[in-house]
Amino acid sequence: MAEMARLSDALRAHDDAYHRRDDPEISDADYDALKRRLRALEAAHPELIAEDSPTQTVGAAPAEGFEKVRHRVPMLSLGNAFTDEDALDFEARIRRFLSLETDMPVALVAEPKIDGLSLALRYENGRLVEAATRGDGTTGENVTANARTLDTVPERLEGAVPEVLEVRGEVYMTHEDFAAMNAAQADKGAKVFANPRNAAAGSLRQLDSRITAERPLKFFAYSWGEVSSLPAGTQSGVLDFFRALGFMVSPAAKAVSGIREALTHYRGIEAERANLGYDIDGVVYKVDRLDWQRRLGFRSSQPRWAIAHKFPAERAQTVLEAIDIQVGRTGALTPTARLRPVTVGGVVVSNATLHNEDYVAGLGADGQPIRDGRDLRVGDTVTVYRAGDVIPKVIDVDIARRPATAQPWARPTACPICSAPAVREAGEAVRRCTNGLTCPAQAVERLKHFVSRGAMDIEGIGTKQVEAFWALEWVREPADIFTLEARFGPKGRDARRLARLEGWGERSAEKLFAAIDARRQVPLHRFLFGLGIRHVGETTAKLMARSYGSWATLAEAMTAAAMATGDEPSNEPRDHLLAIDGVGAVLADAVIAFFADERAMAAVDRLIAHVSPEDAEAPVATDSPVAGKTVVFTGKLEKMSRDEAKARAESLGAKVSGSVSAKTDLLIAGPGAGSKLKKAEALGIETVDEDGWLALVADL
Repeated sequence: MAEMARLSDALRAHDDAYHRRDDPEISDADYDALKRRLRALEAAHPELIAEDSPTQTVGAAPAEGFEKVRHRVPMLSLGNAFTDEDALDFEARIRRFLSLETDMPVALVAEPKIDGLSLALRYENGRLVEAATRGDGTTGENVTANARTLDTVPERLEGAVPEVLEVRGEVYMTHEDFAAMNAAQADKGAKVFANPRNAAAGSLRQLDSRITAERPLKFFAYSWGEVSSLPAGTQSGVLDFFRALGFMVSPAAKAVSGIREALTHYRGIEAERANLGYDIDGVVYKVDRLDWQRRLGFRSSQPRWAIAHKFPAERAQTVLEAIDIQVGRTGALTPTARLRPVTVGGVVVSNATLHNEDYVAGLGADGQPIRDGRDLRVGDTVTVYRAGDVIPKVIDVDIARRPATAQPWARPTACPICSAPAVREAGEAVRRCTNGLTCPAQAVERLKHFVSRGAMDIEGIGTKQVEAFWALEWVREPADIFTLEARFGPKGRDARRLARLEGWGERSAEKLFAAIDARRQVPLHRFLFGLGIRHVGETTAKLMARSYGSWATLAEAMTAAAMATGDEPSNEPRDHLLAIDGVGAVLADAVIAFFADERAMAAVDRLIAHVSPEDAEAPVATDSPVAGKTVVFTGKLEKMSRDEAKARAESLGAKVSGSVSAKTDLLIAGPGAGSKLKKAEALGIETVDEDGWLALVADL
């Protein structure tokens, strides 16, 4: 879906501005609205998560100038709740996952979500040895010298402390300190910061720690990473331990008996927000029991046991002046509202997404009326929910103010870029250009996807650079990116030079060529995601990479699947793909169709001449009895939910499949097991019941 690709591009750009350049372009509420819209689209169309989803990633790549630090325990982002219903659903998901009785309380810790810069402090034998920023969640920047200058960061921890203790929290600046610092900066003619978060981030990430020492930074502790032993069995207990060690912990952090009490605390914090003295953008709810946190684990880039309940964003009314069509990399034609410029929350908004033609007509993804069935027409007065200064959302229309001349919007029948027929297939919400291989708009969007953060992540090539290189006819397919230096570098064959283009220079050209060279070897899942195969998102790409292990194995299997004919009794390579838990028939057929496309594969072959996809990493839990094995769950599980069982198996290095085949190693069968159990017995596959499974993994 083109809209999902555009949302992803916008979110990546804002991630880079916020996390790496410390220069956010939109407010947190607007950023959250962007990501919320993307999550809603993914929820409605899970098969389309291929649209470069930043919902699966964290932060942004570390900046240059700092030594890189690889986090022993990833620093993950949190999922968001925007309504009471979202928060209630969070508790309901916990109950389902843990198979809790309805009267079993789910104790939580509710604490303000500080708007600052995440920091991890590593102590060994009570001594501070390392401080690192979040970075991209996996790798951050070493800011140890700077962190030592903060009064609220202890150099040594006294008393009984774990041998290894990584304290995590947020570096921030109070409103009072921010105002005083900005006044001093203005007096000196130095840089004045836009907001306290920006000031805190820029101050901590100074290459000269003496500058950091001059800035009024503070640190709130709220979590931990690697730790040799925990001093308590609850989140609230660990926070008390942090207080005892001398760390500042939010005084508004509170242990509550359940989500209802958490919501009451949320409203209390929201009411006192202006009096706190520092910026917050919501309240974080965390499961208090640490044993439950361990059982809940993580999904993709977020923990299941925590969520951030954000404060609401803003709305405004304006006039819909035109409805344009944008074409995405999969050919999706997405209507876009051109608005009479209006200020929403301090930012001027002039366009907004209209999602698809049904949304314009007043219909939701389920075909049911939205906005009471009111359509959108040029000239209408509409309500805009700002989801970023690039792609806000039109959420309502004021029919009473509709002009008499307003006409229903005419749905497109042809691509506005290449004029090829645009068709809408049965069951789809979008209309697509049928000229997939030669439509310029789709080709450019595919290139943008290829270089994007979740895919090849080539620093220095973004939307503007792709469009410029396309216009110059320098880049027409991914392989062309890797020959740019040979053609347009200082020793290039072409007389033109990248360094001579407007906006470029010798240094910037060198950095780009170095960034391209750094991606000649990439993880298999990034390469696979970057190919832009329809329906293949980051999560699916990781599942496929883990299942096949190497590009050669995957390509051989998919080519064999593509060559199989309908006359054959079975298509074993396709069956293997379908056996991956999370892969359905639509996705599998899209992958196979890609490998069956001779022109697509010729382009991949040209790319492979320059890029070497790295084999997927072996399962982490190599000492577990199920590491590397393919397991299938069937029937009813009575002592844990199916989701928890799958998550546990994957955490131990197993591959969870949705179907039984000759490659299945173990079947866990609960009461009511049917065809899968019969097939496993026929194939001689080892089968255990739920008790047998629990005994197998009991001490792991």
